[in-house]
Amino acid sequence: MIETLPDIALPTLAPFDAIIDVRSPAEFAEDHIPGAINLPVLSNEERAEVGTIYVQDSRFRARRIGAAHVARNVARHLETALADRDAKFRPLLYCWRGGMRSNAMATILLQIGWRAGVLAGGYKTWRRAVVAALFDDPSAIDLVLIDGETGAAKTEILRRMATLGVQTIDLEGLAAHKGSVFGADMARPQPSQKMFESLLFNELRRFDAATPIVVEAESSKIGRLNIPKRFWMSMRAAPRLTIRADAAARAAYSVRNYADFIQAPGEVDRAIERLRPFHPKETIDEMLALSAAGSHAALAEKLMRDHYDPLYQRSQARRETKSVGVVALENLDSDDLSRAARAAAALIAASSRR
Repeated sequence: MIETLPDIALPTLAPFDAIIDVRSPAEFAEDHIPGAINLPVLSNEERAEVGTIYVQDSRFRARRIGAAHVARNVARHLETALADRDAKFRPLLYCWRGGMRSNAMATILLQIGWRAGVLAGGYKTWRRAVVAALFDDPSAIDLVLIDGETGAAKTEILRRMATLGVQTIDLEGLAAHKGSVFGADMARPQPSQKMFESLLFNELRRFDAATPIVVEAESSKIGRLNIPKRFWMSMRAAPRLTIRADAAARAAYSVRNYADFIQAPGEVDRAIERLRPFHPKETIDEMLALSAAGSHAALAEKLMRDHYDPLYQRSQARRETKSVGVVALENLDSDDLSRAARAAAALIAASSRR
């Protein structure tokens, strides 16, 4: 008998060895439960074919052809992705919502002897939970923001705080973007908006709601992705811990931190051109000249002085949220960043006890 799982609560997922998304690769690419593996029972083309026959020709014929595709694809998965699973393997399967595709594969796995489960409502159950948590819930999330001027190594400090046991969410890591016109990740594209929301929800649901979660201060968009409404409203009201460092140290760190972007042909100049609506022609031309000369530290300092620092100062003038404290950096080397992470963690812990 197929075990039907009614929801995606963490304790109910714990007994399963793997979460298998049996939808087509295109459906999986748009969004899926984080950590799931994609073992489609119908390819993109097969799904389109069966759907067309179902609507335009015969439901019986569509089901017969679909069943043949499913049988062949499940056989292939058994001979490849699932070939090394032992007799105790316990997978959880899901499809879009109706359960036809997931139940078809689960039935075969049960015949092998594996205790296969199916998520009731499929992906739609997961998506409803994401929307409820990130958009519908009116309560505030207990957040603390790591704030500071561009180049102050806020993301790296956040990551080091995580190793100290602090609850943190790396929004830029989830979004695959550093949050500026120079922030594109050269190694991976940004996820879809729905996938970003799934990743964020998956982080949130693992944490203790009674303990603050530390995130980096961001605008409402990271690259092309929007921060979900509930999370963004919580960020706007959250207390802030400020990281400070002088412009020269921040410029040197930025050159190191953006090395992959700098090395990508033409990317720096394209990013500078996107700033043209905000600055006089002479300023943009000077930036382009520094880029052409390979003077990246000088370019980074000019960008901070003329663009990023003024933006930060204007945003600070509009903020009325509580300050948790200030951590000053010296040279932004590894020891300096570890010290800052410890100091930030101590200040946040002290603030939460008050």
